Order: sequence, then structure tokens, then C-alpha cells
Amino acid sequence: MATKKIRTYQPGKWSFKDGLMTFIPGNATFRSMRSRKARQGVMFILPFIIGFLVFMVRPLAQSLVMSLCNVQLKSGEGYTQTFVAFANYKYALSVDPYFNQRLVEEIGRMSVNVLATLALSFVVAVLLNQKFKGRTLVRAIFFLPVILSSGVLPGIESQNEFYNMMQGISQEVASASGVDLSAALQNLLNVSGVGGGLFRILFQMIDSIYDIVMSSGIQIIVFLTGFAGISPSLYEAADVEGCTGWEAFWKITFPMVSPLLLVNCIYTIIDFFMKNDNRVMERINEVMYSQFRFGESAAMSWIYFGVALLFIAVSSFIISKGVHYYED
Repeated sequence: MATKKIRTYQPGKWSFKDGLMTFIPGNATFRSMRSRKARQGVMFILPFIIGFLVFMVRPLAQSLVMSLCNVQLKSGEGYTQTFVAFANYKYALSVDPYFNQRLVEEIGRMSVNVLATLALSFVVAVLLNQKFKGRTLVRAIFFLPVILSSGVLPGIESQNEFYNMMQGISQEVASASGVDLSAALQNLLNVSGVGGGLFRILFQMIDSIYDIVMSSGIQIIVFLTGFAGISPSLYEAADVEGCTGWEAFWKITFPMVSPLLLVNCIYTIIDFFMKNDNRVMERINEVMYSQFRFGESAAMSWIYFGVALLFIAVSSFIISKGVHYYED
């Protein structure tokens, strides 16, 4: 007598079919805890999904079409588009004198800043998770960079005459003295044979410490949320078994918050690629608004977008190998 094979849900295995079954009632996957959490997450981001479909899909499609066309402005008639295939992409990658150079520079700067931001935010979150007097105030202070780095205040800062005057004075003093402490120390280490690639990366982090601190507020809060979700009974059981604080950190704390490391990495990469002081964005805006080369600027934007997606995919693949989920 043939027996019917019943498919049971296995938490350690998650496929595209499981993702579809998450939203279809009447199956084992739909009733699992992981599926319930996935549906709750979709409900939280549903406003963004609706806004993206309503407001962003059409401009994205128009931008893609424009990147494949030669766009010419017509007085009183708007603009005309002539299909040129991938000529705009060829211009961006092989003709434009600045785009490739700035893209490579920003990719290198992004790689260093992302690693430094993740490390700093994780260490600060671990410290802020400890119990001490004034912890709430200290947490609020570390969240201030999120407010200070918002889109409004940088614009006010850049338009502030007093700020610009003080910045100009600082630059004049540095150029007049001829002393750059970071460069001088780096040259000293190179001459003595101590400097190398690692020290160049380290000094790049030191030079970018302001941007790193200003970009770490959200990541700190995300890590703190993950720490708050760890059950104290796990630490109590580890203490009974004789685990030290260091062992408990690597066996309990880090594995439990490792999924948030992936989230913060993706967020940090996207945040960096969208910064106001990004030189690639400045070049794209210059080509668009100063040279009125709309097709070429659209091609540059899509190349930049593709590079960002590539970095997100590679980072997600690497970090996901060390991510531990509660169901696993």
C-alpha cells in the first residue's frame, strides 16, 4: 500500500518555495515561527513597497531609457530622445576623465569606512549595553550623530558663513604651517620601514573618524535592539556551566546578534553611496546640471547603482556564511 509523503518544515533549510509558502495558509511553513516573523516584517515595510511602486518605478524606467538615448533639449518642446544603445555607458567608462577615477576612489573609501563603522558601532553598542548610571543619557548622546548628519543640518552647515570662514582659516593655517600630522607620521613610519598597506588603511580610518562617528548612530541602535532581545536565561545557564564572560560573548552574544551585522552592513553601504559629499554623485550632478548631458549622467547613475548592488550582494554572501539564526 502506497503511503503519502508528508512534507514537514525544516528550520535549517529555506528555499524560494518556502518563501512563497510563507504567505499561503494551510501548510507547515506558514505556521512556523520564522514565517510569522517574515509576514510581520513585510507588514512593516509595506508602506515603503507601496510608495516605491507608486512613485519610483516610473522614474527608474524613464532613467533607464534615457541612459540608452541621446537626449537633446528643445526650446518650448521639452526634449527629444534618440536611441544610441550603450554609447552613453561607453562614454562614462572610457571617455569621461573623472568618473572612473572618482568611482575607484569612492569604492576604496567606502570599503574602509564600512568596516570601521561596523566595528565602532558594535563596540560602542556592547559598552552601552552594560549597566551603569546615566546609561540612557549616554545612549542619547551617541544617537546625536544621526540628527546632526540628517539632510537638513549639513545644508545649514554648508551655507553658514561663520562655519565657512572658520573652515577657510583652518585650511590656511594648515597650508601656512606646512604640517600635516597624519601625513607626517605616515611618512615617518614608511621611512623607518614600519609602514605598509595596513598602516595606510589605518591612517585613512583616522582621517575619516568624523564621518565614521557621524554614520554609526543607527547601527548602534540596531545592535542595542539585538542585545535587548537576548534572553537572560542563556547567560544564567552559561554562568552555571562555568563559562567566562569572554566565552559567553562569543558563544551567545555574537551569534545571537550576527543577523543584525548583515542588516547593518547593507544599511551602511547604502548610506555611504547616498552621502552628500560623495564625489561620484557630484560628478553625476555636474554632468547633468552643468553640461546638460542627461543621457550620459543617467548612464553614470545606473553604473553607480550597479556597483552598489554588486557590493551589497558580495557583502551579503560573505557575512551570511557566519550568520546564525535562532531556529538553526
